[in-house]
Amino acid sequence: QDTTQGHLRLQAHAIRSFYYTSASGDEQKLVDVKRRLRELGFNPQVFKKTKDKSKGVDIALAKDLLVNAFFDNYDVAVLIAGDGDYVPLIEEVKRQGKVVYLVFFKEEGLNEALWLAADSYFEMKQFFVDSWNRFNQETGSNKWS
Repeated sequence: QDTTQGHLRLQAHAIRSFYYTSASGDEQKLVDVKRRLRELGFNPQVFKKTKDKSKGVDIALAKDLLVNAFFDNYDVAVLIAGDGDYVPLIEEVKRQGKVVYLVFFKEEGLNEALWLAADSYFEMKQFFVDSWNRFNQETGSNKWS
């Protein structure tokens, strides 16, 4: 089991990528979030956030990851998360013969059990630092628009 930081090696273009999130607001706001995520190339699953609670995100993600593993729709899953609640999910997906890459910020809430459960871990911090620096060089700015 390789749990060290490394370079994420994937095919040039994933066949499908999913994005699970919740948002506050009315139905039009949820549609707007879905539209923007779709424009970025994701298959979005957006749930309504009520009273600072996100309902449905974890269950939908787990269901889709498991169903697609059982149907042999992928070989490698890339999970961008830090929540230890996903440990049993990763273990079951691996029992199905799949590889699970975990991507997150190690110093910002990454659960150690989740880190240990994944086949490989990739740190996101440098990606964001590099993106920020590239943005500043291209725009001459130090703010995201």
